[in-house]
Amino acid sequence: MQDHVSAGRLAGLAVQIARRGEVAFSGQVGNRDAEAGSPVTPDTIWRIYSMTKPVTSLAALMLYEEGAFQLDQPLADFLPEFANARVWQGDGHPLTATEPAHRAITIHDLMTHQAGLVYGDAGGNELERALAASGLDLERGFVTMAEAVEALARFPLGFQPGSRWFYGLSTDVLGRMIEVLSGKSLGVFLHQRIFAPLGMIDTGFAVSKDKVGRLATLYDHAQEGFVRAADQDSCIAPVTLESGGGGLVSTMADYQRFATMLLHRGAFPGGHLLGRKTFDLMVSNHMGGDLASRGQGHFSETTFEGIGFGLGVSVMLDPTRARITGSPGEFAWGGMASTAFWVDPVEEMTVILMTQLVPSSAYTLRRQLRVLSYAALIGDR
Repeated sequence: MQDHVSAGRLAGLAVQIARRGEVAFSGQVGNRDAEAGSPVTPDTIWRIYSMTKPVTSLAALMLYEEGAFQLDQPLADFLPEFANARVWQGDGHPLTATEPAHRAITIHDLMTHQAGLVYGDAGGNELERALAASGLDLERGFVTMAEAVEALARFPLGFQPGSRWFYGLSTDVLGRMIEVLSGKSLGVFLHQRIFAPLGMIDTGFAVSKDKVGRLATLYDHAQEGFVRAADQDSCIAPVTLESGGGGLVSTMADYQRFATMLLHRGAFPGGHLLGRKTFDLMVSNHMGGDLASRGQGHFSETTFEGIGFGLGVSVMLDPTRARITGSPGEFAWGGMASTAFWVDPVEEMTVILMTQLVPSSAYTLRRQLRVLSYAALIGDR
């Protein structure tokens, strides 16, 4: 950790490893704001970006357990703007060159990134560029997710629903579906149903004025190390665009509570968020193989060989194919600013990395941390 800071790769970072109910390691190095010299502290608030996705997916499964929907149910039953979806014919074709979707988008498609919904990307293909130009990189242009999802539904899908795995805006749409089903904003639903029960007091879509001093500065990767990102304020209250795919901020202590609940299959002291069978479904592989076999070659927050995908989390299938230490059945995800977590039920272990460097592919932080964490397991279990 110190080497990454001393070498100028990261301004600061925090790592926490818990095993068998005890915190085995918790460390903070460097600064949450390099220019001000403000150190990383245990209560530093981090933008967790796509580590929001497992939270939103869990929230949806809580509604699933209450009978609000079935996994194979059409999304258009709840968001009718996705009825009669059309699919872009791909590279070399104009966006007007579309064909009807072979079948309806299902909730299962959303939760497994098989819906045909892609991210806006100014450097991507024609569809991705058009989405980005319309603000569907979710960095500007929309006041609420209701507006953003309605705009997204006017674009063609990037591929036929169910035909492949492709990382994109599916969990943002899932978050909007939660709002429709619950009659509450996503932020209120998450607070009432997940954050308050778990005691996650610093997690949400907005950092209040009294907590801004604890918010880590966001940095962009640069050849000379890192530079301060232009957008520092989008998570400071008030926030109206509540992205279920990437909008949350959290602390190490808060996300540890979430990860510990996951390790205990949805249970926490005093109650449970999911039944254990629903939880097991969440962290099972739904791909029929690994992500590489599903045609994945695009950026995501995981590698593809030997890794499957469940309902909102990646799932380790085979460490030898993934070419990294680990346990079959562990599940994980990461965020755009190089944050990451994983839960290993075999070793009864959770690992969390917090930092603030975009993009997450700048360094092999996650793989380094995996090797170091598992190297500490010696002798008998």
